[in-house]
Amino acid sequence: MIDLAEHPQDKFIPLDDTADRQVISKKYLEIVVKDLVKGKLVKGVSGKGGGYCLTRKPEEYTVDEILMLTEGTLAPVSCLTEDAEECPMECSCKTMPMWRQFGALVQDYFHGITVADLVNGTVGKKEKDE
Repeated sequence: MIDLAEHPQDKFIPLDDTADRQVISKKYLEIVVKDLVKGKLVKGVSGKGGGYCLTRKPEEYTVDEILMLTEGTLAPVSCLTEDAEECPMECSCKTMPMWRQFGALVQDYFHGITVADLVNGTVGKKEKDE
């Protein structure tokens, strides 16, 4: 996403080029980009002059939406995943409040970071400046 954001939005970037620049396996990128296209975060065109580009401006993407799409969940424990079976220990679990709070912190943190922040190198600088 960062690599695509660093290029003009109306230009389709070949996956080979992204793989080379990011030193990532093209095969792995093909798997990831398939999810990104399905989630409408990027669009792709095949053939000569084809490749991938963002569907929105970099500042309109949050890291949490990208991670949720590609990873499925950010839940710190399996019993907090969206489709988890009901846990028989839920009412008496002493750690559940901690895991819920931690999960909320993680999601809030990633929700506050955009692809533009990553491109511009501003992550963490806001907190340091205050």
